[in-house]
Amino acid sequence: MIITLSPKWYTWLCGLFASLGSIIFGYDLGVIAGDTMGSRFGNEGLKGLITSIFGSFFGMFPVAYAADMLGRRKTILLGGLIYILGGTLQTSAPNMDMMLTGRFFAGFGSGIMSDLAPLYQAEIAHPSIRGRLTTLQQASATYGHWTFVASWVTYGTAQGLPGTQSEWRIPLGIQIIPAIPLVAFVMLFPESPRWLAEKGRMEEARICLARLHAHGDVNDPFITAQMEDIRADIHKAQDIGESTWSELFTVPSNFRRLSLGYILQFSVQMTGVSVIQYYSTTIFTTMGFSSTRILLFQSVNSIIALIGEACCVLWVDHFGRRRPLIVGNIASGLSFVVGCVLMARYPGSVNNKTALTVPTRTWIFNFFFSSCIGPLSWAYPVEIYSTRTRAKATALTSSSSWLSNFFIAEVTPKAFSAIGWKYYLVFAICSHTNALCIWAFYPETSGRRLEEMDALFEDSPLFVPGSEYTKVCDRHAAENDLRAGKLVALFEAMKC
Repeated sequence: MIITLSPKWYTWLCGLFASLGSIIFGYDLGVIAGDTMGSRFGNEGLKGLITSIFGSFFGMFPVAYAADMLGRRKTILLGGLIYILGGTLQTSAPNMDMMLTGRFFAGFGSGIMSDLAPLYQAEIAHPSIRGRLTTLQQASATYGHWTFVASWVTYGTAQGLPGTQSEWRIPLGIQIIPAIPLVAFVMLFPESPRWLAEKGRMEEARICLARLHAHGDVNDPFITAQMEDIRADIHKAQDIGESTWSELFTVPSNFRRLSLGYILQFSVQMTGVSVIQYYSTTIFTTMGFSSTRILLFQSVNSIIALIGEACCVLWVDHFGRRRPLIVGNIASGLSFVVGCVLMARYPGSVNNKTALTVPTRTWIFNFFFSSCIGPLSWAYPVEIYSTRTRAKATALTSSSSWLSNFFIAEVTPKAFSAIGWKYYLVFAICSHTNALCIWAFYPETSGRRLEEMDALFEDSPLFVPGSEYTKVCDRHAAENDLRAGKLVALFEAMKC
């Protein structure tokens, strides 16, 4: 039945299903960072958040080995099972120690899934939709509709079951639900054809490519061309030898890509997004806003994020990677500048006429983050590495996100106590330096095949301020010509 879908819809279905892991992470973070958990557990709630981040960080390193040895699907399955274990421990926890143990396992599992989802999406995607498919990771995660759902679930249990254990057990228990279909059905979806080819299973790789891009026709000329491309890439890798961690640091083009991916993930946290996500509830509470008003702010924020993420998914393959990242960082930095000016000039309280500018500034920031920065911070790293290094490299770059996440969660309460609104100046400055760094050093990757990335990063200069996305040809026209038997179309399709 699935095979009757058009190739594009089938690929989208596979990519969307892989994003269930991000839905889990988004809902989980929405619950633990919400007003109900904060008021219920206080500092222990923050400890649970930090424990989850640690679990996600430590989940990055086993995933590199598992993804290369077991395959992409089985590793996603493993992450889902670990997450269900963590969610079950949290929901049934009789004390805080078991709660924190559950938080660690949930973080470990969600870390595996959040790392593998964009990697799997990139390896199954057609180059013309790869950006849209890999940005589903963020569209399904933290700043989207599942944190919105979490806000309403925690609000509902707080209003309907106040002071009871069900007030917090029900929201935590619901987080297990999206993991169940992921675990149940992930093995029904195709394995990454590039992983299969790397393991020498060429015929299986051809079948998977045909299912994804040619209605199951293994003799389709475009599939043949793609397989030749993948085979050449693998032969080149075999001449080098077995993939090792050290080659990420000793091969110049690999180290360049690792550095760009690591810095990009770190730069995302330095936009201040985690401060807004984790501590906006606390900030609104200290300003005197009611719980109902805070929930309204969070709901509007989630809707705006969803709109921004939809814009990114729809337009990312038209505008490329560099331009949205640059514009988004500048806009987010300016939103913090405006926020600092307003908070310095008009100290916030609900009785102050400028009080509503604080949530408004948060909404503006969130739109630009969700439409430009967050989704591309996952899409760019997974597409720049070769198949032989992708699992190891993305594990390292993802660890940057979790380390910086932990740093922000630890430092922010102390910084707010010490310097107040001046803490926001750090993110205003860092957002602008992020934009400058991306403009100077990040090559445009949109529209290129994954097998082109080695040549791109080996041949392009380190300083690339003029790197822009230009469509080399009409890819779909070239593929149709190729299927019609026009040999020249092979070279046009290979260029795209």
